[in-house]
Amino acid sequence: MAKLTKNQKLALSKIEPGKAYSLAEAAEKVKEVAFEKFDASLDIDVRLGVDPRKADQMVRGVVSLPHGTGKEVRVLVMCGPDAEAAAKEAGADYVGLDEYIQKIKDGWTDVDVIITQPSVMGKLGPLGRILGPRGLMPNPKSGTVTMDVAKAVKEVKQGKIDFKVDKTGIVHASIGKTSFSAEAMRDNAREFINTLIKLKPATSKGTYIKSIYLSSTMGPGIKIEPKSVAE
Repeated sequence: MAKLTKNQKLALSKIEPGKAYSLAEAAEKVKEVAFEKFDASLDIDVRLGVDPRKADQMVRGVVSLPHGTGKEVRVLVMCGPDAEAAAKEAGADYVGLDEYIQKIKDGWTDVDVIITQPSVMGKLGPLGRILGPRGLMPNPKSGTVTMDVAKAVKEVKQGKIDFKVDKTGIVHASIGKTSFSAEAMRDNAREFINTLIKLKPATSKGTYIKSIYLSSTMGPGIKIEPKSVAE
């Protein structure tokens, strides 16, 4: 096991072992124990009482965070000429089609989100082996395959993120920055958790939200009492 650094030991000393904090307390505590010398991401990990191997228990969705992610999101819109002007006006960083298909085939993936139109998806099919593993393949469920590409660009730029449960039953997402106020952290976390609750599969039995942890990029996880989310 790797030795803890001085900063890691100091951060851990400020967290009561085994204690489940309220959401409001956890947001304050994340700011208190964040020791990174950069504006670290605010990460949330939620363990769900689902079996992701079953198709009817695969939890996936999108959420618009009230205070955004604090991250500059690079957006590529792959569309026909009719939608290019609207995409650019909405704030897309890159707009085009055939030239970007070739660039991606050549290995370029320097973007965070790709948005496209339903009519263009056929051309993107061969790019699946490149975009899929990087989480960049547009998907109707996440709102990145749409007729209204301009609206999708604005939503992504304003803090809309997509998420899905992994094979161990955990949903992980970055929902802000440690430079955010504790209130903004709390609001974003509450919106994310409430969205997960709304997506509870009908076939999921027993406890659905098993555990919630909030942390900075390199900081320790702070356990949250699930019932406090509603407070």
